[in-house]
Amino acid sequence: MNPTFKTSTLLRSTLAAIVCTAAVGLAGPSMAAVVNLKANLSAASEVPANASKGTGSVTATFDTASKKLTYKGTYKDLSGPATAAHFHTGEPGKNGGVAVPIFGGANAKSPFSGEATLTDAQASDLLAGKMYVNIHTAANKAGEIRGQVTK
Repeated sequence: MNPTFKTSTLLRSTLAAIVCTAAVGLAGPSMAAVVNLKANLSAASEVPANASKGTGSVTATFDTASKKLTYKGTYKDLSGPATAAHFHTGEPGKNGGVAVPIFGGANAKSPFSGEATLTDAQASDLLAGKMYVNIHTAANKAGEIRGQVTK
């Protein structure tokens, strides 16, 4: 057999193996993850705190690939009917703006659930612990119970 033919065949086989290995490596699973989150809501966590006996909790998942936040929660013993609820941006002890509406008006009920697609900035705040859930009432328009969202 011709030595040049053997070398050429060996080179093509080796190159094909390298290309296949690289393709499999690039086509592997992405670095996406689903992050589990929670928030325990209380009047003591409000800024400023209030005397409400209300409590609540929220559990959530966040898909880092799609940036989809899925949540469910409950509350009880508020001073009156809930008027609205939101995810707000803000560090513990600091108030911030509304990031994601949860409910308002006639939709204010417990339990509640929903989903939202976050912006890059919102996703960054959420994963950094800079987002909280706030439930509002007529007696506590700025918020009656609040809980920081944590992993």
